[in-house]
Amino acid sequence: MNPAPSIIVFTAASGAGYGLLVWLGLLWPLGLLPGGAGFALLALALALALVTVGLVSSTFHLGRPERAWRALSQWRSSWLSREAVVAAATYVPAGLFGLAVLAGADLAAAFAGLLAAVGAVATVWCTGMIYASLKPIREWHHPLVAPGYLVLALFTGALLLAMLAATRDAAQAPAAAALLSGGAALLLKRRYWSEVDLPLPGPTLETATGLGRIGATRPLDPPATERSWLLKEMGFRVARQHRQRLRRLSLMGFGVALLLAALALPASAGVATVLLVFAVCAGAVAVLAERWLMFAEATHTVALFYEGNRIAA
Repeated sequence: MNPAPSIIVFTAASGAGYGLLVWLGLLWPLGLLPGGAGFALLALALALALVTVGLVSSTFHLGRPERAWRALSQWRSSWLSREAVVAAATYVPAGLFGLAVLAGADLAAAFAGLLAAVGAVATVWCTGMIYASLKPIREWHHPLVAPGYLVLALFTGALLLAMLAATRDAAQAPAAAALLSGGAALLLKRRYWSEVDLPLPGPTLETATGLGRIGATRPLDPPATERSWLLKEMGFRVARQHRQRLRRLSLMGFGVALLLAALALPASAGVATVLLVFAVCAGAVAVLAERWLMFAEATHTVALFYEGNRIAA
């Protein structure tokens, strides 16, 4: 698939925002973050800003962005519609959390924060399921795709929260959360890549057309005389050398971010802040590379009708 910058920005930015919202909603009621309304509102504002930027950028890939609101009407059958509905609904408890923090209503803030965390998790899961539900794309129709979206969101969100908390000398809990979720993300991506690289039999013209029972199949004429939009989008290929290089870059980014987060645990406020700023940058590089690969490595069965050969596994 041809990686669209708007979708890469959407999945990376909104994932980080929702991950931050999850950890804020879970850790703030437990007293594991700096007290006072200032910190909670700053973290909430950053989370909602990232979420909003991501959601707005996702509309740039649409042919008619002004019709994006219609996605809300198909929630019974479409994961995209469910994502839109849950994303919009999550703003409500997130806003109530901010108001309760301002009013000093700790119990109400804790309840609203937990609801916002649940909404954030549900939204990210729906985002992952948009791709995991597409059977024609082997690399997306995989049981690790949706969990991968979730752990990456938790990882980047925890890094951001730890960076903010480090300025108040309270980065221990979110940094530990970053280590746990980042370790899970690293292991999950390594397993995912190893599984999609397996030489499993991919689709062929015979299986795609159902004509394999009568022998080898080939098109009499090509579907088009020139490269079309469909082939450009669905038949995009990333060179193996670039794929391996970007995978190493992503894994290195995860490793550097985890190392810096671990070093920040016993460090003083100033040192921890600097370490976590670099950890956020390393984590962003890792996630952006992983998001680009998520689309570039995807192979759609429809390309068989244009290329007439097996899609590489």
